[in-house]
Amino acid sequence: MLILTRRVGETIVIGDDVIVTVLGIKGNQVRIGINAPKTVSVHREEIYQRIQQEKNTTPKEGAPIATSAAQQEPEVTVKKKRESKIDKPEDKE
Repeated sequence: MLILTRRVGETIVIGDDVIVTVLGIKGNQVRIGINAPKTVSVHREEIYQRIQQEKNTTPKEGAPIATSAAQQEPEVTVKKKRESKIDKPEDKE
């Protein structure tokens, strides 16, 4: 495992076309942004594991096939970035 240290605003490049940016740090949580081509799947680990479980579950013969989360079009919500104390240092006089 490669272990890296990054500060807010710094990035990590994976391959030629995946960029991971540290957007903010609050307590023990790190907020990251991932810029990747549409052909690259990006999931949180728990979602990825659920998708893999659904792929490995085979329906019984004659049972209707349900559409799994892995087969549906992904729904993407884009939120505007708001300024916060984490992202912008305060002026101290």
